[in-house]
Amino acid sequence: MSGTCQDHTVRGLRVLVADEDQRALDLLAAVLSDLGHQVIQYAISVRQAIERIADDDPEIAIVMVHRDDDHALALIDQAVEFASGPVIAQVADNDVEFIARAAEHGITAYVDSIAAEPVQAAIEIAMRRYHEAARLSEKVDQLEGALARRGTIERAKGIVMERHGLDERAAFSLMRDHARSQSRRVVDIADAVADGHALLPKP
Repeated sequence: MSGTCQDHTVRGLRVLVADEDQRALDLLAAVLSDLGHQVIQYAISVRQAIERIADDDPEIAIVMVHRDDDHALALIDQAVEFASGPVIAQVADNDVEFIARAAEHGITAYVDSIAAEPVQAAIEIAMRRYHEAARLSEKVDQLEGALARRGTIERAKGIVMERHGLDERAAFSLMRDHARSQSRRVVDIADAVADGHALLPKP
C-alpha cells in the first residue's frame, strides 16, 4: 500500500470509483484527485464494477449502491470477494438500516457525500479497519500455526517415548538435541518423526 493507515494521512492510493451517474462520478473523481489519490473511474453499475475491481486491483474501491436495487447486497458480496483492499459504499442518503445490512455483506465504510472531508474520513476509516482486520487475521494464523506446531511436537514426543522407553522430558530433550546438532527446528524433527512413524508397519 502506498498510503498509511494513520488518521488524516492516507494519500496516494489507487482508488477505483464506480457510479452509473457520469456527473456524480466526475465530481467524486475530482475530489479524490484533489485529495492526492490516483483515480480509476468507471460510469458503470455495481455488477459491472466487480469485473473492473478484479482486473484493476485497486487499493480501495468506492461503489455507488442503490438501496432500491434488489441485487445490491448480493453484488456487494461479490465486489468484496474480488477486491484485495477495502470497499466503500457510496449511498444517496444516510439510511442506517441499509448501511448496517451493507456492512454485514463486507462493506468496510460508507460515504453519503462527495465533499472532500467526509470522503477522506471514509477512506481513513476503511483503511484503518482493513489493516486492523489484516493484523487480527495474521494473529489468528500465528496462533493456529503455533497450536499446530505444538500438536506435532506432542505427537512426536509420544512416539519417541514409546519407542525409546523415555519419559516426556527426556523425549523432548532428545528431539531438541537432535535438532540442534542438525541446525534444524524441533518442529521439523517432530515432523520427520511423525512422518516416519506413519510409514512404519503396524505391530
